[in-house]
Amino acid sequence: MNDFRNPHRSTQTVSTTGRSAFLGLLESEGVEYLFGNPGTTELAIMQALGEHPQMGYVLGLQEGIVVAMADGYARASNRLAACNVHVAPGLGNAMGSLFNAKWYGSPMLITAGQQEQGHGLMEPLLYDPLVPIAQPMVKWAIEVTRVQDLPRIVHRAAKVATTPPTGPVFISLPGDILDAEAALDLAVPSRVDAASRPSDRALERLAKRLLEARAPALIAGHELCTYDALAEAGELAELLGAPVYQQTVPYSAQYLSEHRAFLGALTRNQQQVRAALEPYDVLLFLGADVLRMSVFHRVDPMPDGVSVLQIAERDWELAKNYPAEIALKANVKETLRALLPVIRTLRSPERAAQAARRLADIEKQNWTAKRQRLAQEVQSAAITKPMDPRVAMMRIAETLPADAVVVDEGVTATYSLPSFLPIRDAHCYYGLASGGIGFAMSGAIGISLALPQRPVIAIVGDGSAMYSIQALWTAANLKRPITYVIANNRSYRILKERLKARQNDAPFIGMDMREPEIDFVGLARSLGVPALRITDPADLASALRAGIESGGPNLLDVSVADGFGG
Repeated sequence: MNDFRNPHRSTQTVSTTGRSAFLGLLESEGVEYLFGNPGTTELAIMQALGEHPQMGYVLGLQEGIVVAMADGYARASNRLAACNVHVAPGLGNAMGSLFNAKWYGSPMLITAGQQEQGHGLMEPLLYDPLVPIAQPMVKWAIEVTRVQDLPRIVHRAAKVATTPPTGPVFISLPGDILDAEAALDLAVPSRVDAASRPSDRALERLAKRLLEARAPALIAGHELCTYDALAEAGELAELLGAPVYQQTVPYSAQYLSEHRAFLGALTRNQQQVRAALEPYDVLLFLGADVLRMSVFHRVDPMPDGVSVLQIAERDWELAKNYPAEIALKANVKETLRALLPVIRTLRSPERAAQAARRLADIEKQNWTAKRQRLAQEVQSAAITKPMDPRVAMMRIAETLPADAVVVDEGVTATYSLPSFLPIRDAHCYYGLASGGIGFAMSGAIGISLALPQRPVIAIVGDGSAMYSIQALWTAANLKRPITYVIANNRSYRILKERLKARQNDAPFIGMDMREPEIDFVGLARSLGVPALRITDPADLASALRAGIESGGPNLLDVSVADGFGG
């Protein structure tokens, strides 16, 4: 008779409390840090932390900051992150950050304390059902109703969060569950191996379609970063002689900038994107969003008649907005590894020669060539005051050490940053995935914890910084090597630009932060972070270098032009 029992399944029960079991389950899932902001319904967890000294607790001063720190950690580590927020208003505070994590696909476990079952029926202070609040932003949401179910729920949540396409999950933890005592089988974690590749037949079809294309182009997406498939994507571009663009939203380090086939990032301007893609008959999207835009425009960014090919593990993205001639739901790294030898085998000497000619033509206009021309153009503005944001981005890119990690939420101020900053590895850049501001100040802390040996530079607009400025306290508390660069134009420039495009003579109402002007230096110092104000372009490089070399948190308030004469 066959024994179908899982030999790796734990059958040993332990007598414990729900609160201690919860932390033990996190530890068994490989969680190193619990990011949190405690409230009354989380006191049981805070009590249990004394029994689990190996679990690092990272305090954030508001729930949006807590979730963003966990999000940054998940992005940079590709591991499960855990964060705990406070009941209904706290979960509400966290929703903007949870929206960011949802769009990036960060594997995160979010929990919130909840009033005791039965007591919630009385609708006490701070009560509301938590699962419906969280559901739109997570892959799975549940409330624990029996302490005996806690191990199964935590392990299932971790499995769901880490199974591609990854994303956040939510668990509501009532107080009576945390305080209950029971004999629990804590079981063991499970992980789903989803690193699949297409069939040989599908790979051959894709290879033939790429080789027969008149003018193929590649669109690099953030799944290349997640699985560190940058080298494989570069090799594919060389075999085809195909130019490469980065997807319209720069989630992360999606392609090696200095690769000779790289032409740069696509914008979120429909007319510009359509013009850029018009020369091509086939577009292969590699783990990428398919021309995700921002504001509406009557011009569609996808040129007529172009064939769309896709490799992505996010099935929702496949053929979502445009029909796909070939759509492969698969791991982009495994697929490229399998595809490259097929292309080498099928590629004729004539195609190889054609690829070489194409690459020679691409190099004349690639990212490196454009960067040299832009640097010469911007150099003429290097002494103007207020500082031209392009000058600031050029100086920052020139000054950063090779192992620096950039967290970008400068919005308009960092528009030129991708044109200056060389992407050289899969962890050197993290951007704004959702479009919702407020990630970078806090996310930089989680990224720094995940990449502890690398200096982090967070370039943040003044408007974005004010969404989560309290994060500076946590950076100071943990003494993280983070240099915050506030690109301070004293306004919401992006709104001014879009209003001007809508109506040229419209007044800028509610778009300035000048009376009074925000004192970022004073704010930073009040939260324990050394800070300087930079107004002269000549001072930026030395101040940035000194900040990085300090090995601790620091802030540079960099005054930049607002684009409208101020």
